[in-house]
Amino acid sequence: MKLVTVVGARPQFIKASVVSRALQDYPHITEVMVHTGQHYDDNMSTIFFDELGIPTPDYMLNVQGSSHGEMTGLMLVEIERVLLSEKPDMVLVYGDTNTTLAGALAAAKLLIPVAHVEAGARSFNMTMPEEMNRILTDNLSKLLFCPMKGAIEQLSKEGFDDREVYIEWIGDVMHDSAMLFADNATWPKYLKKQTGFVLATVHRAENTNDLSRLADIVTAFNHIHNHIARVVLPIHPRTKRIAEENGLVFNVDLIEPVGYLDFLGLLKACSIVATDSGGVQKEGFFFGKPGVVLRADTEWVELLEIGANKLAGGDSDQIISAVSEQINATVTDDAELFGGGRASQRVAQAIHGYGVKYGLV
Repeated sequence: MKLVTVVGARPQFIKASVVSRALQDYPHITEVMVHTGQHYDDNMSTIFFDELGIPTPDYMLNVQGSSHGEMTGLMLVEIERVLLSEKPDMVLVYGDTNTTLAGALAAAKLLIPVAHVEAGARSFNMTMPEEMNRILTDNLSKLLFCPMKGAIEQLSKEGFDDREVYIEWIGDVMHDSAMLFADNATWPKYLKKQTGFVLATVHRAENTNDLSRLADIVTAFNHIHNHIARVVLPIHPRTKRIAEENGLVFNVDLIEPVGYLDFLGLLKACSIVATDSGGVQKEGFFFGKPGVVLRADTEWVELLEIGANKLAGGDSDQIISAVSEQINATVTDDAELFGGGRASQRVAQAIHGYGVKYGLV
């Protein structure tokens, strides 16, 4: 059985690292790795392959930058060429990026079954490109692997019970990765070792493209850094560029993007996470850290329900208030919400089971 895995962004590298390991338990499955190049510089891409032991991509497409439409279209063209050449039995995609949608669409148009890791997650905010990508990818997929049991319920509400698809709760493969690599965590160079700080990230278009919101976030981070707790911000290249072009200055511990092992080191040492990233919301939870979400909504409502995370939007006063409230909160995973670190094995087993059912292995 030949499986083509399509990745292109930081969270997908992390997820693929553990699923690729799990697939090695099934020698009759051959994985071909395609990297679209959506995240392409060393700090956002190469370092993850090096640190996590992900096989060198069989195809590096180098589709970089540009608008959503142009990027997705270019990826679609290049992925289709790979699929026509490789003739895989299945295509595996992760998450909610342009890479995810392009991989799913290219496969579906060639009648190749699509497996989607992180299916059924919804923020219900259709202004987010990620939400559109999730919904479209789920509708193109034959195997839908859900990270939370609520995601299965959501797919049921959307009518997936009446389709010829395979839906399974598998947990979150990012939890597997956090557990696997936690003991190998490192510390970023050029940053003095510390504990008890606020680990912050901001990169979503809803925050970076709205200068009023971005200015509010800068104001909040600067206030928190000076009056509540130090803020460490590995800054996304786009966020850095937009801030500099518009005279917005982060008076915090600002560092370049870090690799996964450095980021785990920061997660282990911090007291709280403030982020607009869907993945980082969960990563903080995996390490027992309370979170403040710099968005008006989230895909991970279960974390709101148990008090692990709190929505703050992009308003400076709300962000400051939420950090003040959350910084001493206690976070536990008594219910193993994200699968207890065994999600990647469930993905590999389900793909193998599909291959057996259809005589591919």
